[in-house]
Amino acid sequence: MDITIENLKDKKLKSSARITIPSSKSHTIRALLIAAMADGRSRLLNPLDSADARSCIDACRAFGAVIDTGETEDGIPVWSVDGNRGIFPENIKTIDVGNSGTTLYLAAGLAALSGAEIRFTGDNQIQNRPVKALLDALSDFGTSVSIDGDSPPFSILGPLRGGETSIECPTSQYLSSLLLCTPLAGGKSVINVPLLMEQPYVEMTLRWLDSQGIKYTNYDFRRFTVPGRQKYRAFESRIPGDFSSAAFFLCAAAITGSQISLDGLDVNDSQGDKAILDYLSVMGCRVETGPDSVTITGPEKLSAASLDLNDTPDALPAMAVTACFAEGETVLHNVPQARLKETDRIAVMAQELSRLGADISEREDGLIIRGGKPLSGCRVEGHGDHRVVMALAIAALRTEGKTIITDSEAVNITYPGFFDQLSSLTGY
Repeated sequence: MDITIENLKDKKLKSSARITIPSSKSHTIRALLIAAMADGRSRLLNPLDSADARSCIDACRAFGAVIDTGETEDGIPVWSVDGNRGIFPENIKTIDVGNSGTTLYLAAGLAALSGAEIRFTGDNQIQNRPVKALLDALSDFGTSVSIDGDSPPFSILGPLRGGETSIECPTSQYLSSLLLCTPLAGGKSVINVPLLMEQPYVEMTLRWLDSQGIKYTNYDFRRFTVPGRQKYRAFESRIPGDFSSAAFFLCAAAITGSQISLDGLDVNDSQGDKAILDYLSVMGCRVETGPDSVTITGPEKLSAASLDLNDTPDALPAMAVTACFAEGETVLHNVPQARLKETDRIAVMAQELSRLGADISEREDGLIIRGGKPLSGCRVEGHGDHRVVMALAIAALRTEGKTIITDSEAVNITYPGFFDQLSSLTGY
C-alpha cells in the first residue's frame, strides 16, 4: 500500500503534541520466550502488540505455552503466559515466524530443547537471513539440524546436551539465542565468541538472565560458561518504550528544528539504540531527559558527524536521513551487519535517498552522506522494510513537494500507530 507524505514547507512540528513511544520489541520477545519456558504464570505489562510480537506468540504457543492477550480498561495490553515448564508438545507443527528475525533466532535455540523435530520458516525476507552459524553451534551442543544452504527453512531436533562451541556473531541474536537456551541444557555449555557486533543487545539478554537468577560467567563478552539444568520462573514485568522506534521522531525533530517530547522512554534501560540521543547531540540537538520521557530540540542547522553504528544497526536508516540535512559530510561506519537485516539497509537507503536527490554513496560498512543538498519528492520504494518506510516518511517532511512511499503497511511489524502519530505532529 502506498502512502503520500507532504512536506512541512519550512514549518516545524507541533511542539504541543506529546508522543507515547510503543514498547520495546526486543524486550517483548525476550519476555515472551522466557515466560513460555517458565514454571507458572507470568504477566507482561504493556508489551508491544505488533506483527513481530504476534509471530513470537505463535512460536510460544507451538512450544506449549498458554497465552492470553488481554488488556486493561484503558486499552493497555496485559498478557498472561502459562509456561510449558520445559515440557514441549509431542508433535509441533512448523513454526512460521513471519517477518520476525528476532523470533527466528531466539526461538530456534529454545526449540533445541524439545524432543520433537521442529521446522522453522518465514516470509521471503526471513528466507534470506543467514542462520547456519547458529545451527552449527547448536549442533556442537548435541542438536540435530537439517538445512539446505545458509537460510530458512530448517529443522531442529533436540535434546540440547551442552558442550563447547565457537561462533562469530555479526548479529548479536546468535549469541542471545545461545544464552537463552543453554541454561536449560542437560550439561554445562561453553560459548567462545571471536566476533561480536551489537553488544548492547546481548547486555539486554544478560539482564533478563540476571532477573531470573540464571548462573553464568562472562569473560569480557569473548567467552561464556553456562551451567545446565537451570530453570526459568514466572515473573511480572513492565516492558519499557522502544528507542529503536523513537529514533524516527527524534530525527524528525532534528531535521525540522522542532521541539517535541516523547513519553515512555527510560534512558537507564539496556537498549543500545538510546545512543541515538548521543548521535543527535553531536550533530547539534539539545536533549533533555526525565524519569520516563525525552525532550529533543533540533538546531537551526545540523552539523555533520562521523558515527560508529556498530552497536546500533537499526539506527542507520533514520541517521542516514538526518545526515542529508546536516551541513558537511557525515560518515556512518562500522555497521556491515546492516546489510543482513530485513533488507540490505545500506544499499536500500543509498538507493532511495538518491532518488530524492541526496548526495550519498555506499561503503562496505556504511554510508557517506554529503548533506545540505535540497531533496525533491518522488515515488520511493519501502522494500517491505518497516524501518526503511519510517525513515523515508521522515525524509519526506523536508523534501520539496509530495513523496509517495510504497509498502507503508510494513510499519505494522513494530510500530502500527506510526503514521497516526506522525500526522498528529504535522497536522496533515
